[in-house]
Amino acid sequence: MTFKNILLSKKDRLAQITIHRPKKLNALNKDTIVELSSAFEALEEDTNTKVIILTGSGEKAFVAGADISEFANFSEEEGSRLARAGQKMLFDFIENLSTPVIAAINGFALGGGLELAMSCHFRIASDNAKMGLPEVSLGVIPGYGGTQRLPQLVGKGKAMEMIMTAAMISADEAKDYGLVNYVTKQEELLALAEKIASKILRNSSVAIHAAIRAINSGFEEGINGFDVEIDAFGKCFGTEDFKEGTSAFLDKRKPNF
Repeated sequence: MTFKNILLSKKDRLAQITIHRPKKLNALNKDTIVELSSAFEALEEDTNTKVIILTGSGEKAFVAGADISEFANFSEEEGSRLARAGQKMLFDFIENLSTPVIAAINGFALGGGLELAMSCHFRIASDNAKMGLPEVSLGVIPGYGGTQRLPQLVGKGKAMEMIMTAAMISADEAKDYGLVNYVTKQEELLALAEKIASKILRNSSVAIHAAIRAINSGFEEGINGFDVEIDAFGKCFGTEDFKEGTSAFLDKRKPNF
């Protein structure tokens, strides 16, 4: 699989996708969204891939935003189609992957870049990272899920402030608000992501998939997350991973998932 705007690498059961548009600070354009979607879809279908790290190339930006030149002259209908297609193709798709995705934010994550990071299952950041949703300064609002995911992560009041002021926050502020889990030095970011991934890799990917689905269901309108959890919990009892995990525990050995 050949890409123009992203890099894809694999090491054992860990995959890394790097958005690679350094001259554009890794800004999202239509082609990059399509390539990201294709890469994530391929990795989801690869049963050997158990964790995915998403990051940006260089030391300045994760994704500095969307490529505004692509939609500056859009009509209302075209704008709606852009948001709907992008959410379905990439942002919602990532959020609902059965394979855990860690966003390693290595610099600016603005607009669509922060929305992309928020669609991942959780985030870590380098200490030079800056995050924000500046869309209202352009006369528009976040369209790739930002108005929905940001309040879930930082609370309604802080999300309102961030979106209304179009202000950027630092990595440390993002950690304080619960937007990122860890902050580390730029040169240690990917090592930390790999360390966390190694902990995930020890566990049952079947159970992790069930947990992702159950957690996400609690944020879906009209869905009772407790019912989804109960159903998923019960189904775990019929899996080979449950048999292996419980047997290993009783035998006082490490499980072989």
